[in-house]
Amino acid sequence: MSQPLDEAGRATLKAAGWETAEDRDAVTKTYGFANFVEAFGFMTRAALWAEKLNHHPEWSNVYKTVTVTLTTHDAGGLTDLDARLASKMDKLAES
Repeated sequence: MSQPLDEAGRATLKAAGWETAEDRDAVTKTYGFANFVEAFGFMTRAALWAEKLNHHPEWSNVYKTVTVTLTTHDAGGLTDLDARLASKMDKLAES
């Protein structure tokens, strides 16, 4: 079972560029890539990690931009799963 995200975890997400979503306990981030193929490749790699963690993002892709929102729906807000997936996505976006 996932654990609610504490203030230190929330601060870490904020420091990594994740912003608090409006009107809900969630975070969001927009990634920019050189082109559609790179953006789609990022989503494919991130999807594999989301499946491994059994934690799936809300996301959209427009050309070379991917916007991600993370929250744990069954917990009613941010948890350690969101922090783990956010960290993994940030690393994937760098590679």
